[in-house]
Amino acid sequence: MTATGAAASPAFSRGGALALAGGGLALLLALLYLISAGAEFGGGERGGGQAHAAANGLNGYAGLVRLTEAQGYTVTRSRSGAGLKTDGLLVLTPPLAADPEAIGKLLAERRFTGPTLLIVPKWTALPPPPDLPSTERAKFKRGWVRLAGAEPSGWPEALPAPYAFTLALDGTEAGAVPTRWSGMGRTGALPTAAVLHAKIGAGQRTLVTDARARTLAFAIAAEGGNPDEEPFPVAVIAEPDLSNNYGLDDPARAAATIAIIDALTDDGEIGAVTFDMTLNGFGASENLLTLAFRPPFLAATLSLLVALLIVGWRAFQRFGPPAAAAGPDIAFGKRQLIVNGAGLILRARRFRLLGAPYAAIAARRIAERLGVPRAEPEAIDAALARRLPDEEPFTRRAARLEAADKPAAILAAARSLDDLAAKLQQGPTTR
Repeated sequence: MTATGAAASPAFSRGGALALAGGGLALLLALLYLISAGAEFGGGERGGGQAHAAANGLNGYAGLVRLTEAQGYTVTRSRSGAGLKTDGLLVLTPPLAADPEAIGKLLAERRFTGPTLLIVPKWTALPPPPDLPSTERAKFKRGWVRLAGAEPSGWPEALPAPYAFTLALDGTEAGAVPTRWSGMGRTGALPTAAVLHAKIGAGQRTLVTDARARTLAFAIAAEGGNPDEEPFPVAVIAEPDLSNNYGLDDPARAAATIAIIDALTDDGEIGAVTFDMTLNGFGASENLLTLAFRPPFLAATLSLLVALLIVGWRAFQRFGPPAAAAGPDIAFGKRQLIVNGAGLILRARRFRLLGAPYAAIAARRIAERLGVPRAEPEAIDAALARRLPDEEPFTRRAARLEAADKPAAILAAARSLDDLAAKLQQGPTTR
């Protein structure tokens, strides 16, 4: 076995340990972000053929989101119920099989909260077929769909008054041609012959019609519960090809949709527009990361962060001397044995057990130097009185050592015995 005098170098330098800790923290934050992002990460919301504010397909409304932003509105996409409590304009784009009770409740709750725009679905959309030639498939961009047919939804009839209306679909017969429309100071033609229109009732006013006087968009005058408080307006776009990505290909249709939004926001007096995505199945409950930074959990989060910073700072600071001094792993000799024994006693804090053994050792050493055959305290005192009559008796010094229980007192009493032994080694003092 070869013992080296140099201490082994650490496995990681301080910079390396800091890099490992920082990398681990970054990965943890990335994991928490991915958990909180949910379906938004990786673009999962862009597929599936659904008509919502993040869809890029013909039936989606990503184009309307960008167009609204271009008009100077502050636009957000809401994936939580809390986001629907906005006092700005709320745009609802429910699917074909939506829940009429949920929509009706939302419309009723917003009467005195803010304006609402409801866009009715029309198209059944599918992704590209699997047997599509690769040359054609390459033309499809992410989120694109193919329109498989149009159909009216049944849930508008089940809405509570005054929001209920009936939908009808015309123009699906062979040879039908796209019809023209007019309203909101604009006019133009629809992109397809299939026309989804509404049969409105009392309290509902037409905004956009087609050439056959069919209602494509209308406003609802909700009754106010308080005569001093006027309810916010509600508008319905029954023909989604006026507002979806398919319809916004035409500037006139885009201008008519923006005119409806401007009317609902009182020509921009209401600057916030929220596009709901919960009705399309993208509602997400708040994750722990979000809740951690909201009262009343914010105080606990801040305390935890401060504690982590303190722990991290102390981790790079030394709490005292190194645990293992430089030298061989196993030291030899009496000195090391003494050091180990002293360390054990120090850790156990049994200082009171040191006095009697050390006094016995000192008695043998002093008796030998005095020439006393047995290390008996009385014999040592008698010999010491003859040899050094001015010195304090041995028994008194030994008693003081045995009675001491504090490190300082033990050390002082032991030094007194050592001094006596040293004087006896030097021999009698000559006067």
